[in-house]
Amino acid sequence: MADLTGKVAAVTGGTRGIGRALAEAFLQAGASVSINGRSPEKGEQALAEMAAGERAAFFAGDVTSRDDVNAFIDSTIDRFGRIDILVNNAGGSSGFALVEDMSDEAWEQAGNWILNSCFWATRRALKDMMKRGWGRIINISSVEGRQANKATASHYITFKHAMNGFTKAVAFEYGDKGVTCNAISPGAVETDLMLNTGPVAAESMGISYEEFKDNYAQEAAIKRLNTVEEVAGLAMYLVSDVGGGVTGAILPVDGGTAL
Repeated sequence: MADLTGKVAAVTGGTRGIGRALAEAFLQAGASVSINGRSPEKGEQALAEMAAGERAAFFAGDVTSRDDVNAFIDSTIDRFGRIDILVNNAGGSSGFALVEDMSDEAWEQAGNWILNSCFWATRRALKDMMKRGWGRIINISSVEGRQANKATASHYITFKHAMNGFTKAVAFEYGDKGVTCNAISPGAVETDLMLNTGPVAAESMGISYEEFKDNYAQEAAIKRLNTVEEVAGLAMYLVSDVGGGVTGAILPVDGGTAL
C-alpha cells in the first residue's frame, strides 16, 4: 500500500460509492481527505462513518456548477493547506433518450456533470500542485467511454469519451512537471448513482432494472458487476510514488467487458 502520510486528497462525489471507497483507502494510507456532494446530510453521515477526525472534511456543492467546484478546491486548500491528489469522481446523466429525442437540458447537464466539472476541478487544483511539482489526478471514466453499444445514453457515452481525451491532454502538458493524470474506466458498479438512475435508464430501454444489471454482468468476462474496492485498489497504485511512471492511461476495471 502507498504511504500517503502528509498528502491531501480531494474527491468529488465522495460520500458514497466509488468516491467513498477511494476516500477511505486514502485515509487508511495516511492522507487527509476532503469529499464533496450535494447532500449535507449524506456528507455528515459519511464523515461519521469514516471516523477520521480532523483528517476528513466535507464541503457541500453541486459539481455541475463551476462556482461550487472552485469553492470545493479552494475550501480543501484552506482547510488542509494543499492538494496533492484529485479524484474527479462525480459524473452522471439523466433524461435518457434516443438522440432524436434527447433534450438540450439532459445533454448540457451531462456535459457539466461529467466533463466540465472535471476540467474546472483540474484547472483549479493544478495551480496548487505546481507549487510543489507533484500531483496525482485520477478521472473516473466508464467502460462506456471505451465503446458505444447502449441506446438512449449518447450524452453519457460522449462525455465519458471526452473525459478520456482530456485525461491524455493533461498528462501530456504536465508529465514533465511531476503531475500524472490517468483515467479509470470501471464496468458496472451498483453505486447510489446506479440505484437512482439505473431504473430510469432501464425503462428507457424497455427492460427491468434487474435485466439492466444482468446485461452488464453478462457482457463481462467475470460475469458479475465490479466492486468499489476493485476500483480503489487500482487508484492506490496510481497515487503512489511507484505509480509515477503511468500517465495518460485509460485503465479498465471492467471485468473484461471492453475486450
